[in-house]
Amino acid sequence: MRQTEIRDSGLLFGVLSFETDRLFLRHWEDTDADFVFDMYSRWDVQSFIGRVPRVMESRSESAALIERLRSQEHPVHGFWAVGRKDTDGLVGTILLKSIPASGKTSPLQPSGDIEIGWHFHPDFWGVGYASEAAAVVLDHAFTCGLNKVVAVTSPENYTSQKVCTRIGLTHRREGGNNAVLQRNL
Repeated sequence: MRQTEIRDSGLLFGVLSFETDRLFLRHWEDTDADFVFDMYSRWDVQSFIGRVPRVMESRSESAALIERLRSQEHPVHGFWAVGRKDTDGLVGTILLKSIPASGKTSPLQPSGDIEIGWHFHPDFWGVGYASEAAAVVLDHAFTCGLNKVVAVTSPENYTSQKVCTRIGLTHRREGGNNAVLQRNL
């Protein structure tokens, strides 16, 4: 993978765009709703996402998700659509966001940790896209001054844990329903 490229012209909706040799990372667009619905309506994608995993049941949910993701502007954090440069087709998403602390009352307070995560369409599993895109976003996080980034996975989600180790994260702790992997600057 070559060095991360941040395109000045890529700042839309507060989200930078990035490129690797094979991939582009950009903001989500309204026209991505069909892809989002196709990806998140699959149990193999959703089985490890959220406290109570569930599949997306309608295209209107995907449009609402895109709107929520686009409304969360931040100078470092983001939710990027990931696509192949050779086809312009989308393959998944990468996120970099604040994690709320655990608790029983809402709203949950910030934990102080920043999480990196990824969700990819099963048609594109096993070809290195998650590792390639996550490495770019992790590099962006450290370039922007973060000194620690974590990934929270289910202990049974071996595939995501392999991505974590490929991008240099190491196990910090495991307990309850989560494994936490971390990389420090």
